[in-house]
Amino acid sequence: MTDFKLDFLDHVAILVKDMNASVAWYTKVLGLKRYQLEKWGEFPIFMLSGKTGIALFPANMKDPELVPTSKNVKIDHFAFHVSNEAFAKARKHYEDLGLSYTFKDHHYFHSIYTKDLDGHTVELTTLVVDAEEFYTKK
Repeated sequence: MTDFKLDFLDHVAILVKDMNASVAWYTKVLGLKRYQLEKWGEFPIFMLSGKTGIALFPANMKDPELVPTSKNVKIDHFAFHVSNEAFAKARKHYEDLGLSYTFKDHHYFHSIYTKDLDGHTVELTTLVVDAEEFYTKK
């Protein structure tokens, strides 16, 4: 049992063949809003509905090790949003378990990444700036 709570599924990161075509598709089909921040560079491009959505990353189309039909188009990771307090508790919990994880500072968010038993990357992320200001940026 943990002493922290997950708030909501923040995003699922997917690798796509064509970033622009995918942005257009998710805008047209699901009405998701493009959200791209200068500090992150060309990617990820978030496609959001409120505070949840997807993060688009370019697939590696030239990797010879891949199955030719997949081209590395896949889900990269999924992320749960947690409060700042829960984030600190989660880090301590991971450390108490001896679980290997990676911390990343994404300017607006802090995240920790670990692998599940099947090798899926699981992210816990927390907003480190004002939520109202962040989610209403144009």
